Amino acid sequence: MAMGADRAIHVEVDPHAGGGEGGAEGEQGELEPLGVAKLLAKVVQQEDRNLVILGKQSIDDDSNQTGQMLAGLLGWGQATQASEIHFEEDEERAGGSWKVRVAKEVDGGTETVRAPLPMVVTTDLRLNEPRYASLPNIMKAKKKKLEKKSLADYGVDGGRRLRVVKVEEPPPRKGGGKVEDVDGMIAKLKELGAI
Repeated sequence: MAMGADRAIHVEVDPHAGGGEGGAEGEQGELEPLGVAKLLAKVVQQEDRNLVILGKQSIDDDSNQTGQMLAGLLGWGQATQASEIHFEEDEERAGGSWKVRVAKEVDGGTETVRAPLPMVVTTDLRLNEPRYASLPNIMKAKKKKLEKKSLADYGVDGGRRLRVVKVEEPPPRKGGGKVEDVDGMIAKLKELGAI
């Protein structure tokens, strides 16, 4: 909140209550992406919001699933890996409706999508420069409202549905071979059955 938020909701989850790492189905532990998406959907509905901005990947398991699942649960449009976000008035719809134009970097350049609100947007690291908390803002943050809630307050089951069965290194790659010219390359590809 010292970086600019007016208020916050802290949903407390005990990561050691139940399954923990690699837990069994139905046990509670760290929230999985679907559990986080269900929780956020409830928060969005209670707060009556029409735009949700999320990071593209979580720091714990690098899933890159929560934003997409949230958009699906809410039935909203989505834009992923945003490097730019712009708001435009929607001239096709009356009543002060807004569209969101989102640009994201792709291999060949930039892809731009446009959709009306409500919308879920996941961000890329190039979207903005983070604010840093100054000492005066840290002191002001102590007076801001912080609601503490639990999963039960939102009616969300934090049970695990996934189990990590095994994690292993990929097999080592075979070394490549050199060819003298194009004819040699074609002959080698035919020998390997690639063409």
